[in-house]
Amino acid sequence: MQTILGAGGAIGVELARELTQFTDKVRLVSRKPQKVNSTDELFPADLSDASLVDQAVAGSEVVYLTVGFTYELKVWRVKWPALMRQVIEACKKHQAKLVFFDNVYMYDRDHLPHMTEETPVRPTSKKGEIRAQIAQMLLDETAKGNITALIARAADFYGPVRNSVLIETVYKNLLNGKPADWFADINKVHTFTYTLDAAKATALLGNTPDAYQQVWHLPTDQTPLTGKQWVELFARTMKVKPKYRVVPVWLLGVLGLFVPIMRELKEMAYQYDRDYVFDSSKFEKRFNFTPTKPEEGIQYIVNHTSYQWL
Repeated sequence: MQTILGAGGAIGVELARELTQFTDKVRLVSRKPQKVNSTDELFPADLSDASLVDQAVAGSEVVYLTVGFTYELKVWRVKWPALMRQVIEACKKHQAKLVFFDNVYMYDRDHLPHMTEETPVRPTSKKGEIRAQIAQMLLDETAKGNITALIARAADFYGPVRNSVLIETVYKNLLNGKPADWFADINKVHTFTYTLDAAKATALLGNTPDAYQQVWHLPTDQTPLTGKQWVELFARTMKVKPKYRVVPVWLLGVLGLFVPIMRELKEMAYQYDRDYVFDSSKFEKRFNFTPTKPEEGIQYIVNHTSYQWL
């Protein structure tokens, strides 16, 4: 049995599809799980309940933690450390391997122009502090030999999913005849992880015994596109004009008075005022994997506009 905690999220659905290459026993855990594959086992659960986390993990060989909580600092402070603790304890109890799908918020902002698995951890945001805390919780347990686990880390992502800044502020805006929105500086390079690549790679890592007890960057194309070039690429594929507007950091603070998500995004704006390059060469070399080119990823998104998430 391989179990996905947070099965209804951006990565969970595609991960469920990919896992069928390795097992016909996939358990999907979320508040209202829906089958992705005909053989999926559904396990409805509120993962803030430790007893349900324990039950969800029971009988699992591999557990994938792909939960995406509401993008609010107060929610993260309460829910993330508690969930990580509960999942670790459940995996230790049931001798399940753990794959944690992580992001880059904990990295030193001065190293964003070239991020590797060795990039220093020095969070400079409240959300980054939380991500550093929960990752360290897991690394401490692996160092002690208490659990077999790995961290699969992605950059900002894009794909046929909700909860992607690139999709929400660029693609959907252009689709609705509005200018694309970009934060801070549209002339800085920003690499994005394609969600279909991330799901495939996460499944592969979870089913590779010697991949454990390590941090892995998930495959991400290295084409150095600036924000302006991302907008132009989307517009060209969609056959619309590449209109855009740049939202300065100070304006995020003002907008946050009226739009809560903008308040949450302000502390993360440093990811857009400098080059942001995510190096996944470790994974690519180990698994002989070539990440999807932006042109291909965007073409796929444009060709699948019938998705309900639009």
